[in-house]
Amino acid sequence: MKIDILAFGAHPDDVELGCGGTIAKMVSEGKKCVVVDLTRGELGTRGTDETRKAEAADAAKILGLSARENLGMKDGFLVNSEEYQMRIVKMIRKYRPEIVLANAIDDRHPDHAKGAKLVSDACFLSGLRKIETVEEGENQEVWRPKHIFHYIQWKDIKPEFVIDISEFLDTKIASCMAYKTQFYDPASKEPETPITTKDFYESLTYRAQDLGRLSGVTYAEGFTSEKLISLKNFDGIVW
Repeated sequence: MKIDILAFGAHPDDVELGCGGTIAKMVSEGKKCVVVDLTRGELGTRGTDETRKAEAADAAKILGLSARENLGMKDGFLVNSEEYQMRIVKMIRKYRPEIVLANAIDDRHPDHAKGAKLVSDACFLSGLRKIETVEEGENQEVWRPKHIFHYIQWKDIKPEFVIDISEFLDTKIASCMAYKTQFYDPASKEPETPITTKDFYESLTYRAQDLGRLSGVTYAEGFTSEKLISLKNFDGIVW
């Protein structure tokens, strides 16, 4: 399958929280988007890896993903190893995206920054012809994405550009709240965590609103880029 955007998350729900609005917008414009979760999120305080799996499937439907996969890496113990790099290389070559979205380059959860570097390194390795991979008995062709963009998560990283998600904030929030065990639920009897609070739930709106305020739109999501971005013209800029 040749797709437009391949989004990686260290845990199920990372993509929804960081760039769910952008994914929903791209899908609405006819782009093919796939999400690959690196771990099952099995160390999460609430829920189980099985509930996370079901919730991730529900979120995928809300966002309109073309596919979603999970690489089964060890939650809490991501390492930039050859084994993990090669699992990601196979995904990149399988889907052949133009753009890769990855975790924040620095964040509260150590898996996020580790996942960011792991995906970035795998994107480079995926373009090397002497690295051979096989998928379903077929030799895979090399592929290197044109761009790697990192979404923003817990920490307040200054974005290098934003995407206007003004018409897609509700879809983003719905995809996040598909993870019923993970976020704000006043009826839950499970332990509270920093992401289960009402304030965190409200932050999905007010952080997007603040980036929108700064960029001249209603709501936005921010990204950092691994290389300097070149514009063909000014047509895509919000005035």
